[in-house]
Amino acid sequence: MKTPITLVALAAVVTGLAGCAAAEKEPAEQAVTRFYAALHSRQGERACALLAPKAAESLRTGGQTCAKAVLDLDLPGGQPREVDIWGDEAQVRLTRDTVFLHRFPHGWLVRGAGCRPRGDLPYRCEVEA
Repeated sequence: MKTPITLVALAAVVTGLAGCAAAEKEPAEQAVTRFYAALHSRQGERACALLAPKAAESLRTGGQTCAKAVLDLDLPGGQPREVDIWGDEAQVRLTRDTVFLHRFPHGWLVRGAGCRPRGDLPYRCEVEA
């Protein structure tokens, strides 16, 4: 039988691990929030600066700049609901969107936005690296 002290210590460890997990997820969620805030305030350059380099490059088509192209997209956004992290990759599920990120040395950047699930197939994204 476990003593009350052992159970209290175990509860403290579990609570501490949950706090660490939440602290690890917060920067990814904040990156998505900043990206959508830039879009909603029509700051295309700022939104593009929050994209992974390949994702930003993918928007530069037909002579259009990333800043113009990203504002022309109809990205649904929404409130963050769930954050999952696997090493340097993250998925943030919003109420109306799913966003994928990659952790770079200077922080999390969006590599996929406007993503829709397709059953067993990979997500289809409006912005993708």
